[in-house]
Amino acid sequence: MKKLLIISPHFPPLNAPDMQRIRMSLPHYRACGWEPVVLTLANEYQDGVREPELLATIPPDVRVIRIPAIPVRAARWCGFGNAGLRMLPSLLWHGSKLLRAEKFDLVFFSNTQFMTFPLGRLWRRWFGVPYVIDVQDPWRTDYYERSGSRRPPGGWKYQFARFQAWLLEGWTYRRVSGVMSVSPSYLDDLRARYPTFARVPAEVIGFGGSREDLVEAAAHPLTQPLFSRAHGEIHFLYTGASGPVMPHSLSVLFEGLRRYRAMRPEHAARLRFHFVGTSYVAPGKGRPSVLAVAADCAVAEVVSEIPHRIGHLEALRWQQQADVLLLPGSSDLAYSPSKIYPYFLTGQPILGVVFRNSVMERLLDDLGCATMVRFSPPEPKEPAYADLAAFFDRAIAGFPPGSLPVRNEKLFNQTYLAEELTQRQCALFDRAI
Repeated sequence: MKKLLIISPHFPPLNAPDMQRIRMSLPHYRACGWEPVVLTLANEYQDGVREPELLATIPPDVRVIRIPAIPVRAARWCGFGNAGLRMLPSLLWHGSKLLRAEKFDLVFFSNTQFMTFPLGRLWRRWFGVPYVIDVQDPWRTDYYERSGSRRPPGGWKYQFARFQAWLLEGWTYRRVSGVMSVSPSYLDDLRARYPTFARVPAEVIGFGGSREDLVEAAAHPLTQPLFSRAHGEIHFLYTGASGPVMPHSLSVLFEGLRRYRAMRPEHAARLRFHFVGTSYVAPGKGRPSVLAVAADCAVAEVVSEIPHRIGHLEALRWQQQADVLLLPGSSDLAYSPSKIYPYFLTGQPILGVVFRNSVMERLLDDLGCATMVRFSPPEPKEPAYADLAAFFDRAIAGFPPGSLPVRNEKLFNQTYLAEELTQRQCALFDRAI
């Protein structure tokens, strides 16, 4: 059996988006001929929201090596808290020691801590081990330089991130053995920047969904309903971060709601909108980002927001309680939200407010799981507002038969379940070596 070293700084009991692919794939690697070993941060050096329930989803016989790093408090005193930077010296030392002592066939970087990626080239030179990178977010991006974009966040930290991406991305990818990406646009960008990338095995592989997660979530049922329905309320729910690339679609949603309320006030009075986990921070530290957009559209009184990150399994329980699941689109047209797949598994109605010609629009079209309100910033928004009003009417009527799209269950089962996606990962690993 081939041996796979996985570099994932975030790992359960921490709940972080960039380790979800690995977490869902671990039960299936051996069936595809790969023995996984995970190299991650020790618990006491992790920073973020913890979800101990996730540990139950990790096979007990998977070897997980936890290493130290610069403590969070000391790193923040120096002006940074990034896990990749904090663990970089330790990861270089412990990873080199492991690769020297044992025979590994491949190193797999599946995370968004970009500063860990250059170690792949160093280790390939020192130990002859090929490496594959999982592109979950773009390392280099010109998003904030585009016309109409917001100012970049983070001040000098953003500028430092841009500099190290410019300095190291090309150097790292010139010797990479394979690349997977959640979005075809990310691979297109790499091919445009680096001519040699055309010869690198590459494939678009999403995160997918795990039915095992639904089973684990159901093992800890809610003690009481999350939403009140005393007066026939209909609850719309979004779970996940709301970054600076989402206000366009939120503005369309809330302006459509404002207009609907003016037309049908008695119907609109039943609608409630909930946004949960809109930042990546722990409880008590997050700042609302959605409520300000709702206030601008004069609908804030029917919108609630919990800014701190919640657990993955907890989010699944919230989703199963909601009447409609929300998918606001991103002005980054390459964005492919991984929450589509657990949303699909819940079987709940989904409302997508999507940019035309986006990856998200194409994916939802393929899956047939969402009613889509499509828009493009230069165009008039009135058709989108009309589509929203029609959807709200159907929700008020309880979604009569035939009022929702026909879900493509066959495509989802063949393409987007964790076990199927793990097989595709391993096929790419085989090509890479």
